[in-house]
Amino acid sequence: MNPLGLAGSLRHGHRGEHRLVERSRVILLASEGFSEREIARRLKTRLARVSKWRQRFGQHRLAGLDDLPRTGKPRTYDEQTEKRILALLESDPPSGYSQWNGRLLADALGEVSDDQVWRVLRKHNIQLQRRRSWCISTDPEFGPKAADVVGLYLSPPEDAVALRVDEKPHIQVLERAQGWLRLPNGKALNGFSNCYKRHGTSTLFAALEVATGQVQVGHYPRRRRREFLDFMNDVLAAHPGREIHVILDNLNTHKPKQDRWLARHPNVRFHFVRTYSSWLNMVEVWFSILSRQALRNLSCTAVRQLREAIDRFVKAYRETAAPFEWTKAVVEPSSPKKRYSYSCK
Repeated sequence: MNPLGLAGSLRHGHRGEHRLVERSRVILLASEGFSEREIARRLKTRLARVSKWRQRFGQHRLAGLDDLPRTGKPRTYDEQTEKRILALLESDPPSGYSQWNGRLLADALGEVSDDQVWRVLRKHNIQLQRRRSWCISTDPEFGPKAADVVGLYLSPPEDAVALRVDEKPHIQVLERAQGWLRLPNGKALNGFSNCYKRHGTSTLFAALEVATGQVQVGHYPRRRRREFLDFMNDVLAAHPGREIHVILDNLNTHKPKQDRWLARHPNVRFHFVRTYSSWLNMVEVWFSILSRQALRNLSCTAVRQLREAIDRFVKAYRETAAPFEWTKAVVEPSSPKKRYSYSCK
């Protein structure tokens, strides 16, 4: 027997990868001279199965054929069925429905089962139930303008300080009902109830240093121009006599028509990210870390407790702070795709 003829037999397998592996091992061991009983013992399978595949492969090789016959009932679906399913996704869903699903696709095709529809969708990694969102800048000069900010991320100035400043407004002070819950099976579960009480809000200002990852924060009751300038004065006091590059978003409190504060501080330069490009704000990554690790399950009864909890997290974070790595050198805007076929990647 020639084991090289195994490639043709593998193309017709339809009962799972484990069956293909077992059949290939039977044929390869038979080509090496092992008896059927030894093959069955090695593969821990039935002797009748080994005999069937050894004889079938041997008969086909003697007949000069390259492929083994396909076992089982004939295929119900072919490549044309797959093309019909993908083509139907490009059309509008039935009246009364906002999007397609597996059952609607099967009903529209008629003779195609739900299982086959889901097989095709899984094959092309199409998840109709997933909801995606995007934030795309409409600025035609987005590329050149974003290069200024990305340049600070990739090559922070050695003789200056590059900071990313932003606010996290209206952080709620929530008093959560928590404790132990006895389950019917005798086990106890510690968790939070859906009930909670609000005790006010607080606004957090944060300045993330691009080169080191260190964070400076400030707590304020509101987010206005006066709170922003007060925080910026604290930032300047932390870096006396140094040139400071500050990356900001386009909030009106950051860029008034006549910025007299910026005129009084010639060592400070503002860099604004473009509109609808919040994903360029590196400090947003740190806000996400703060929310997951310090705020998600926090229970407080006063604004002071919330601020103290944030300060404790910032103190612990500074001990292991590291800069975020920006890995994309070229940033270009793209438009959303209108076809399902574009999402099959």
